[in-house]
Amino acid sequence: MSRSTFEQHTITVPVNDILPTRTLSPSLRYSSKFKTILASIQEVGIIEPLAVFPEKGGKDGGRKYILLDGHVRLECLKVLGATHAVCLLSKDDEGFTFNRQVNRLSAVQEHRMIMQAIAKKVPAERIAKALSVNVERIRERQRMLDGIAPEVVELLKDRLAARGVFPILRKMKPMRQIEAAEMMIAANRFTITYATMILSATRSELLLEPKKPKPIEATAEDIARMEREMERLYQDYRTVQDTLGDTMLVLVVAKGYVSRLLRNDAVVDYLLRYHADLAGELEKVMEAIKADAMSFERE
Repeated sequence: MSRSTFEQHTITVPVNDILPTRTLSPSLRYSSKFKTILASIQEVGIIEPLAVFPEKGGKDGGRKYILLDGHVRLECLKVLGATHAVCLLSKDDEGFTFNRQVNRLSAVQEHRMIMQAIAKKVPAERIAKALSVNVERIRERQRMLDGIAPEVVELLKDRLAARGVFPILRKMKPMRQIEAAEMMIAANRFTITYATMILSATRSELLLEPKKPKPIEATAEDIARMEREMERLYQDYRTVQDTLGDTMLVLVVAKGYVSRLLRNDAVVDYLLRYHADLAGELEKVMEAIKADAMSFERE
């Protein structure tokens, strides 16, 4: 971002003074996503603050704050009976713009969250339980930035880079790590596949462990077969690429229809009474479609 979207400090706001900007589905509380976030807050507290914007015209004594991001976290706080919430104060009240810029925790931010919890003497077992992962995953995430240049951490701190990118970067020397991070930002690609491609194109002298030449044991027939397979893969890729837009449109329309159904109290009551598992699965499917649609827009 070209300018800072938030104040550099957090504020504590009474929960009752925070005004949501959208209505959550009644079935949300039964979803695995809600239960995971609820357990996380219960075990280690709010790590990622809510994002709010001060309501215009309000006075200091009774000021209200418009909630830009963190509706599920706010609902969890209400369930837990919390009276106050830690918030980031936004300088911009455009919720759409904000949600495009910050829609989930980056790998670096998650690493910092875990390190902060550990610094507060929270046992790894409690953190693992809160995040619904095993303890070894927590230890892996603790070590995620070991051997990573500080400049790279700064470059990728707000980027949604896959956690698997960092072990790949660790194989490179610091200057090459920085180059790789800059290339990922320029291409807007933060995947393991893209990082692996950069690693493969890296000269031996820029690696911590120089590449060992591998003997090529492929016959002309093997090469011809691989070329045919690559051609078929390319054709399949083009077919998927040509139909992706239509597929996403159908999914988004279907999501809208299901969302309307889940806003009907009678439908929700029936699902929760007779098909509670289905209600939770529908929530997960709609979240997945929403994430895929946002990723498609960024492409």
